[in-house]
Amino acid sequence: MSDSNENPPELTRPGIEEVNEDIKEDKEKEENKENKEVKEDKEVKDNKVNRDNKENNNLDFKYEILPEDQTNFDLSFKIIVIGDSGVGKSCLTNNAVKNIFDDAYNATVGFEFFTFNVKINGKIIKLQIWDTCGQELYRSLITNFYRNSSLAIMVYAINSKESFEDIEMWLRELRTHSNPDAKVFLIGNKIDLEPQRVVKKEQGEQFCKENKLNLFMESSAKTGINAQNIFIQAAKTLFDDYNKYKDNLNFGEEKQDIVQERTQNSIQYQSEMNRRRIDNKQRKNQGCC
Repeated sequence: MSDSNENPPELTRPGIEEVNEDIKEDKEKEENKENKEVKEDKEVKDNKVNRDNKENNNLDFKYEILPEDQTNFDLSFKIIVIGDSGVGKSCLTNNAVKNIFDDAYNATVGFEFFTFNVKINGKIIKLQIWDTCGQELYRSLITNFYRNSSLAIMVYAINSKESFEDIEMWLRELRTHSNPDAKVFLIGNKIDLEPQRVVKKEQGEQFCKENKLNLFMESSAKTGINAQNIFIQAAKTLFDDYNKYKDNLNFGEEKQDIVQERTQNSIQYQSEMNRRRIDNKQRKNQGCC
């Protein structure tokens, strides 16, 4: 018979060690998952940079993309991005400017503002980008942004026939309210959805040609294909146009100087001829000997 004063055996919680091991294992799995996602994200960004470098190496001019918060610049241009809702306008601009893409990006309400800074042939160019909404509700608001725009980027989705058909309406509205000298780009977005394509690349090229637009290009906001290239080309187009205007202005001033010089020479010539005629007339009146 056991002693009633004997201490009872210590009670333990069965399985506590197993639970702790499970928690530790789950934590390790979660950390491995996060590390894998970070690594994959870095690989995606590296691939994008390599792809963009490969694409832009074919450009026939020197350029350097500068930080978004760059303060000093030589030239500044206003750009408007237009097109139906859901074609990826904001995602495309975000990818180009901030190098990010968000599948859950909400539709733009009103407009968003971005800046894209690039140095071309030694000149810093600041693009002031107005990304507009595509809903009919805000259409009257959008027309206010057409004014004083140097370049418009019209975007449609290659998997949406309706968004491509509406480009004609967007172009008509643009040319009604914008500067007649404004440049126009046409962009077919979402080429990462190639199996769902309903608008052929040739259709975009044909529309660009028929309407005498300045550039046609296909892109993907998701993968980043041509996202930055669109705005680099926009900066180059506006920079070239500025230089042509400046050259014409200088030529006009030089031409005016030449005209003034020739006019002055003509006046001096006429004065000299009149003086000689007067001298000859005086000699005749005086006679000889």
